[in-house]
Amino acid sequence: MSARWAIAGTGFAGGAVGGLIGGGAGVLFVPALDRFTGMGRAGVHGTSSLAQIGLCVAGAATYAVGGGALDLRVGTGMLVGATVGGLLGPRLLARTSDTVLRVLLIAILVLTAAKFALDAFGPALFTHAVVPARLSIDPWFVVPATLLAGLVVGAWSAAMGLGGGLLAVPVMVLLFGVDLHAAAGTSLLVFIPNSVVAGWVHVRQGTASARWGWLLGLTSAPGVVVGALLGLALATDVLGLVFGAVALLMAVREIVALMRRRSPPPGTGPAPAR
Repeated sequence: MSARWAIAGTGFAGGAVGGLIGGGAGVLFVPALDRFTGMGRAGVHGTSSLAQIGLCVAGAATYAVGGGALDLRVGTGMLVGATVGGLLGPRLLARTSDTVLRVLLIAILVLTAAKFALDAFGPALFTHAVVPARLSIDPWFVVPATLLAGLVVGAWSAAMGLGGGLLAVPVMVLLFGVDLHAAAGTSLLVFIPNSVVAGWVHVRQGTASARWGWLLGLTSAPGVVVGALLGLALATDVLGLVFGAVALLMAVREIVALMRRRSPPPGTGPAPAR
């Protein structure tokens, strides 16, 4: 299979995942780019970030037309914050330790998977939003909180190229009590300007390939329509289990990658003392 066909197939599959859980297509984009293109780590993450443009546009439109609710109470502030974060993320990628980024991502993914597993199988410990209902409708709290959340998640998404849904959806559900279906659609809307800004910065600073980024973005569009329609058809608890499973698989993958980085290949250890 040629690299072009492999990347195109990954684009469709990643689009389906992104449409289903409100983003996160980078869980497929990043390893595929790493394997088939020969780019360095920064270029892989930057190209994945560029590819999110087509996915987010097609996904948000599908959720809106397909009957999914978009929560603009939370989404507006996060959209503005995430757009600013899109400018910062590519620079963070160039300065932040890859190990630090991986460890933080693993922690958030494991907590996310545990939350949705508890909702489905365990006691109802975390089924309500962390923020009290009275605060979640108070603009003096919602505006700065969503701006800050959008800034952090947007910078992370732009740096890692994983798609913001893996972080934005849990933030909306856990902090503000947004319905999971609405959070998925809103997340895709939030990251339209973020992906545009981040992609532009990545291309300018040489940490993205426009060729591979546009191929992934275009082929992800039909996949995200399929994923979004499936997500709208699933019950909330089932969708939560799907989201949690994807988060857990991503965490395992990152743990394995981190362990491989820290373990020297056989025969490359320190020489024995004489």
